[in-house]
Amino acid sequence: MALRLVADFELGKDVLPWLRAQREASEARGAGSGGADVLENDYESLRVLNIERNGNIIYTYKDDKGNVVFGLYDGQTRQNKLLYAFEKDLEVFSCSVNSERTLLAASLIQSTKEGKRNELQPGSKCLTLLVEIHPVNNVKVLKAVDSYIWVQFLYPHVESHPLPENCLLLISEEKYIEKFRVHVAQEDGNRVVIKNSGHLPRDRIAEDFVWAQWDMSEQRLYYIDLKKSKSILKCIQFYADESYNLMFEVPLDISLSNSGFKLVNFGCDYHQDREKLSKHLSLCVFTNHTGSLCVCYSPKCAAWEQITYSVFYIHKGHSKTFTTSLKNVGSHMTKGITFLNLDYYVAVYLPGHFFHLLNVQHPDLICHSLFLTGNNEMIDMLPHSPLQSLPGSLVLDCCSGKLYKVMLSQSSLLQLLQNTRLDCEKMATLHCALSCGQGAQFLEGQIIQWISENFSACHSFDLIQEFIIASSYWSVYSETSNVDKLLPHSSVLTWNTEIPGITLVTEDTALPLMKVHSFKGYWEKLNSNLEYVKYAKPHFHYNNSVVRREWQNLISEEKTGKRRSTAYVRNILDNAIKVISNLEARNLEPRLTPLLQEEDSRQRLLMGLMVSELKDHFLRHLQGVEKKKIEQMVLDYISKLLDLIWHILEASWRKHNLHSWVLHFNSHGSAAEFAVFHIMTRILEATNSLFLPLPPGFHTLHTILGVHCLPLHNLLHCIDSGVLLLTETAVTRLMKDLDNTEKNEKLKFSIIVRLPPGSEIF
Repeated sequence: MALRLVADFELGKDVLPWLRAQREASEARGAGSGGADVLENDYESLRVLNIERNGNIIYTYKDDKGNVVFGLYDGQTRQNKLLYAFEKDLEVFSCSVNSERTLLAASLIQSTKEGKRNELQPGSKCLTLLVEIHPVNNVKVLKAVDSYIWVQFLYPHVESHPLPENCLLLISEEKYIEKFRVHVAQEDGNRVVIKNSGHLPRDRIAEDFVWAQWDMSEQRLYYIDLKKSKSILKCIQFYADESYNLMFEVPLDISLSNSGFKLVNFGCDYHQDREKLSKHLSLCVFTNHTGSLCVCYSPKCAAWEQITYSVFYIHKGHSKTFTTSLKNVGSHMTKGITFLNLDYYVAVYLPGHFFHLLNVQHPDLICHSLFLTGNNEMIDMLPHSPLQSLPGSLVLDCCSGKLYKVMLSQSSLLQLLQNTRLDCEKMATLHCALSCGQGAQFLEGQIIQWISENFSACHSFDLIQEFIIASSYWSVYSETSNVDKLLPHSSVLTWNTEIPGITLVTEDTALPLMKVHSFKGYWEKLNSNLEYVKYAKPHFHYNNSVVRREWQNLISEEKTGKRRSTAYVRNILDNAIKVISNLEARNLEPRLTPLLQEEDSRQRLLMGLMVSELKDHFLRHLQGVEKKKIEQMVLDYISKLLDLIWHILEASWRKHNLHSWVLHFNSHGSAAEFAVFHIMTRILEATNSLFLPLPPGFHTLHTILGVHCLPLHNLLHCIDSGVLLLTETAVTRLMKDLDNTEKNEKLKFSIIVRLPPGSEIF
């Protein structure tokens, strides 16, 4: 399974036993059937109505007399509480409770049973009521109409003290949204009453919309209205001080004119026609803490032979439309497409057919997203019933009353990485696994172990390069915002190979028109992303081209004796000392591979230059971040690069059971030594093309293994072509440790004539 589902709440386990206990306690008191009375056959009436921002879950059921009962499950204390009971046979389709649990808003419809009448308000189909829960139980009718009304209390972001005013949203099927302001007062101890029950002030928030979505976690309302046949997405942000702002509007290239009216995440909608659900359009908005804004859209489906869905990466300024053909489609297919918000990824899921993990942070190349089809257990892990995707990677199955926490499964992704044959799946799986962030050291160890056995597993990209760049990126990603714009997350810049089973069309989209000028939190990050799309050409991603030129200049000056000022070179070497110190502090466990045991001035120059250039790069583009924090982030990033290289080498060293005696010349090279030499050569190729530094001592060890394993003509060819570098330590070892046999004398002479003029090795 690519996903791991953890049940966070189940009606059958978390509510039903409590209801049975309440019934038994009531019968023991001789009270007979009470408001909490529930029999075995009443389980079908038990269902979730809404989930509030604080994690409280509101549910309802009917007792043996047909009365409507409201209960609340506290997501923090894991306890249940009876909220209210109507001694009427009514059907509830929307409900919300305020944060203090003193007010209950509910929309009910008259029972369809023959002979039953709506006694609260005759002549109306829908009643929207506001109830004082404790202890007065006064009931106020907010609406009595023939259209459906949905209700939702606003939750302030600061809940440390009760607020004198509660705000309630009413969403009408007649396509308008109102906000009611309800003033409450505390009287006679704990009694809470509505002060302005005669007249509740209201504001018209939106009207003439065709679609709306509620974000309970961030208290945001998204809605779409039609202007000249264009679908305009808007967002309203509500604040704790009862104010609200229209944050942005953006046109979407989708057709909603004939789609009717649809709401997303305003509680559980049990009145949707399940038979029509699969052919109805799907549309939802997903955000995450990095400032991403995605609109996921699947149009109405006339036939199931082919399915199309689009993701508008609003924060990137483009959209991607995917089309895939379905095989073995049954004649009565009732399961619709599901979109899930998984933080750095959006999942598109059609049970039994395909599962698509779309990279939200880096959507440009399709190879960074994982697409699975066919009879694969990884695409059939979620419930087949309609699902609601909630903030915090939560998924609600309304039919069963189960709430799941959905996470990427590292173990399954590692298994897929090891078993899949497609390069695109290896690439996507590697990035998915690294983005999980849990147990990073163990995960990296598992990936390194696999890489050490599969260096040639990929043909479209260099596996070592990709792992080093991606893992280093994720190691500092969370340090500050905008890092994703400044550091490369992949070694692959273009991908022209098609992904089997899917076609893709990418189009530029309009950027949102921001309606406010002062941004905080998420909105500041979204605005930063939009500014980057507008002005960041070329991209700001760091590369080592400047380091390459400067390093080559320093090496050339060293050969000609025209080095820079002592202060400049000392500063560069001091940077390298800081990196090495930081690297040694990262892992205090003893290592087998003998690195960091010599000066290796060239690698130190390269390290120091990279510190200097990367620090300047961050200082130019990370506004408002402390210089000290930037310096530490640079040291951490470069240390991570070196640490990963060392770990890859260490894994190979352990696998082939090599020891420190490899550094002596008293035996011929073994098959194990040749394998490690080959691995070191692959590491060298990977780092050279990216111009990344290597841990000091790498070239010495590589050269000594080359002397062990290669015939003389091959060894000299590797030296002449620059694959093997003659470090001072390596040459000194050769001259001292090799005896003076004819073969060794020939080797020594061949090495000496290849030393640069003016060498001070002897």
